[in-house]
Amino acid sequence: MPVWNFVWRSAYHDSVTLMRLTHDMEAVPGVKRAAAMMGTPQNRALLEDAGLLADGSPDTAPADLLIAVAADDEAAARGAEAAARAALLARPSGTRPGLLSASARRPRTLASALRALPDASLALISVPGLYAAAEAMKALRAGLHVMLFSDNVPVEAEIELKRLALSRGLFVMGPDCGTALIDGVPLGFANAVPRGRIGVAAASGTGLQEVSTLVARHGEGISHGIGVGGRDLSDAVGGLMMSRALAVLAEDPATEVICVIGKPPGTAVAARLAREVARLGKPCVVHFVGSGSGSLEDCARAAVAQARKERSLATEFTLPATEVDRLVAEAGRELGPAPRFVRGVYAGGTLAWEARSILAAALPDVAPDVTAGAGANRVVDLGEDMFTVGRPHPMIDGTVRREWIARETADPTTAVLLLDVILGYGAHPDPAGELVPALERARAETHARGRGLAVVTSVVGTEADPQGRAAQVAKLAAHGVIVMPSNAQAARLAARLARAASG
Repeated sequence: MPVWNFVWRSAYHDSVTLMRLTHDMEAVPGVKRAAAMMGTPQNRALLEDAGLLADGSPDTAPADLLIAVAADDEAAARGAEAAARAALLARPSGTRPGLLSASARRPRTLASALRALPDASLALISVPGLYAAAEAMKALRAGLHVMLFSDNVPVEAEIELKRLALSRGLFVMGPDCGTALIDGVPLGFANAVPRGRIGVAAASGTGLQEVSTLVARHGEGISHGIGVGGRDLSDAVGGLMMSRALAVLAEDPATEVICVIGKPPGTAVAARLAREVARLGKPCVVHFVGSGSGSLEDCARAAVAQARKERSLATEFTLPATEVDRLVAEAGRELGPAPRFVRGVYAGGTLAWEARSILAAALPDVAPDVTAGAGANRVVDLGEDMFTVGRPHPMIDGTVRREWIARETADPTTAVLLLDVILGYGAHPDPAGELVPALERARAETHARGRGLAVVTSVVGTEADPQGRAAQVAKLAAHGVIVMPSNAQAARLAARLARAASG
């Protein structure tokens, strides 16, 4: 298919803004694929790999915006460019207190932003990874904490930034930090949860979301949710920000219980964290996903029990065994006996990791990681960079996930489709609604081929989220989706269904 590239000179926009343009551009009739990226060499290489860099594409500087469109004809491609321009020129109708008004001139530098907001204490940085460290360094030198949303930041730069932050009593949350809750303010992909007495230090964005929302459903709240970036717990980085987060939460009078969440740390970091946790002087629940230490749900329940000074917490959100048996029996009648498998199509990386670990403990031949489809049973993390080149993150736009739902359910060996639905600020305004048509098509096509399909999910969120959890659950259930109370319960049910389908 022909490809057109359009270059807007000196038109910088951050990656979060650009991710949102794809949906508008691909909605134009005749447009098959589209992307908007800053014109760095790395981004041009990504577009070329994705087949979206046109022959003879104009040279670009890092501050130039490069719009790439694969379309039926030039008129459709120019229509996509016009849609991108309209989206970028749109202005919000109002702003929250303390933010720049809609009519204020948009700052183009950190210095001008600080002049407009002299009381600011934190900078959220979302620029290409090659330049993110330099911007973060400026913010730290200006006395600002940093939430580094950007990924692809060299590990050497991360270490330098975090050492400087520690020397100045500041935080660097990230790189690749997608979620935080600071003083009750949600940052990135965070959920609307009440303030409370449980503090979370997380090297995991969706892990923080799962734990914080489950804590809220149990009637407790979060004092702070400090994201540190997925790489912080590696021996290379040394857990620099995790140690800082633990120290701050230990000193915080509003925090009575501390949670530590992440993937398994490096050997040296694990040993040091164990010593630090022992010295906190407050109850601490530690959960490393996939390490055999239970689930994110167990972590949330343990933290609530500690806050209430109870030995254990009632499992009010765990489906009784009799109800699970009923679900298995009902779905089993539709699936019938055959060698059939679980296919997970996920938006959240940590949730995908947890689901894969649970499946691996219950089923044979599970793919060894969350990006590859080598196993008969598998979980694909569509938030990985390899799936989002020129496309929005699946938490923002479900196009890539709908494509993968069709791909996985077209396979005659797929019996169970396992999903996650994530609510919150920054996420799609109706994630269930945008998935339902794809699920209906998948179920109709599998039935037409004489086989059944079970769809299992969980919904990460609260009633206070913009999407409303109950409405999202009801929308999914109305279309035959089995909605479980947590990601761990969804994965365990999927494994049982697969075993039942295989006889």
